[in-house]
Amino acid sequence: MSWMGLKPRKSEQDRTRKGIPELIDSTVSSTIEDLKAIVDAKLELFKIELTEKAALVGAPVVLLIVLLIGVAYLITTIALLFGELFGHAWLGYLFVSLLFLCTFAFFTKVKPNALKNFIHKILLSANE
Repeated sequence: MSWMGLKPRKSEQDRTRKGIPELIDSTVSSTIEDLKAIVDAKLELFKIELTEKAALVGAPVVLLIVLLIGVAYLITTIALLFGELFGHAWLGYLFVSLLFLCTFAFFTKVKPNALKNFIHKILLSANE
């Protein structure tokens, strides 16, 4: 039989036994590598989603800070303008401060639900 290129049956069984463990080993190794690749891809996707959410939160916060700084300078400018009109800088600051205190008193004592209802309407219209 060996002259036809066929090997005896015993060596075929030995090769099959050696081949099955190698096949199992390569399959397990390939599966582990695939699982590592899947976990790495999921972690990368999680990082991307997390940074996107952070950017969605961060951008409005930065804009709010810029807006607050702008409003602070505007209030200071208005106070200085009224100070020039009244002849004393402190009168301008007093006028602007009284304006804010009156607004605070209005929304806390006179119409406490007005501001809450106004903000509620804005938020509802923004979500539609």
